[in-house]
Amino acid sequence: MAYLINPDRTRPWNNLPELPIEEQYYRDLDIFEQLGEAKAAIARLQGRSAAIPNQGMLINSISLQEAKASSEIENIFTTDDELYKAFSDESIKQGPTKQILHYRESLWQGHQYLQVHQEFDIPYFELVYQTITGMGDGIRKPFAQTYIRQGGSGPNAGKAVYTPPRGEGIIEAKMKNLVAFMNDEHTHKIDPILKMAMGHFQFEAIHPFRDGNGRTGRLFNIHFLTQKGLLDLPILFLSKFILDRKEDYYAFLAGVTQRGAWKDWLLFMLKAVEVTSTDTYLKINDILAAKDSILEIVEKETSISRPELLVEAIFTQPYTKVKHLTDKKIYAENTARQYLNILSEIGIVERREISGAHYYMNLELYRILGQ
Repeated sequence: MAYLINPDRTRPWNNLPELPIEEQYYRDLDIFEQLGEAKAAIARLQGRSAAIPNQGMLINSISLQEAKASSEIENIFTTDDELYKAFSDESIKQGPTKQILHYRESLWQGHQYLQVHQEFDIPYFELVYQTITGMGDGIRKPFAQTYIRQGGSGPNAGKAVYTPPRGEGIIEAKMKNLVAFMNDEHTHKIDPILKMAMGHFQFEAIHPFRDGNGRTGRLFNIHFLTQKGLLDLPILFLSKFILDRKEDYYAFLAGVTQRGAWKDWLLFMLKAVEVTSTDTYLKINDILAAKDSILEIVEKETSISRPELLVEAIFTQPYTKVKHLTDKKIYAENTARQYLNILSEIGIVERREISGAHYYMNLELYRILGQ
């Protein structure tokens, strides 16, 4: 059976087919070969991350870059410096930086929700959306005139390239089908990575909220893989891969709606998992190697007490303040300041004064995250 495509981009696609899709669209040798590569890469990442005593150290650092990349896809920009400083200091969250940190907060809100509820449901999606956007509404109303428009400044700029479903109860019904498909492990025995790719397309096609659908959909990806046990914690973030191939991402989404080109879309998303898993694996190795090397230097060249706690603290986030160490009761204030200044003197951190506050930037962690 041919996939029912969207014949008129300016009319709501109320005939968006429900999941699952026909097997002919994913039972394909090329897709299964790429699925094997993706599964091997994510298994290697899980094995490496599971051996790390404090995975929170990695999540704090890597998730900030994910939040930044995912927001850039939606044309929300900030610098690494602004982002890291805002994460270090609650009082300076504003503008684009505030939106990016909302994204990171929604990562954890959604993860914790699923730990309690164990399944996806519409309230999960609404929670993630509300945390990302700061809005208090939920599924968009039938009267909301929502279109996906051509960007840029060319002759087609502003024209509708896709119109998501609209009408009384239609979006809710499509979302219930999506939730049932993603939760069902018995009727629809499809590999979780493939299922993630199918679910991501379906969510973006439904486009259930007034705003924030792209960011919510990208968090849905990692929450699904984590909830299905492929990773212990949400450390696999696909947004940089998508950002680097933004035109392909939107072209392959449109390919499904306009031509039923599921193969291209699935191959793209499977490749995203493979590449991102490998990149994250290598980044983790770099962070841990830098941490071990710095700990060795601190132990040999200084008389700092409990050096392992200090080094772990400066690898929790790129910018450290004295307050971070005192809040965790690692050191008293004067001792914390003295030790951070020692690290600055030997070139491990760089001491910066911004608006009268002192920050200590971990030079190696900053370099690794920026790669």
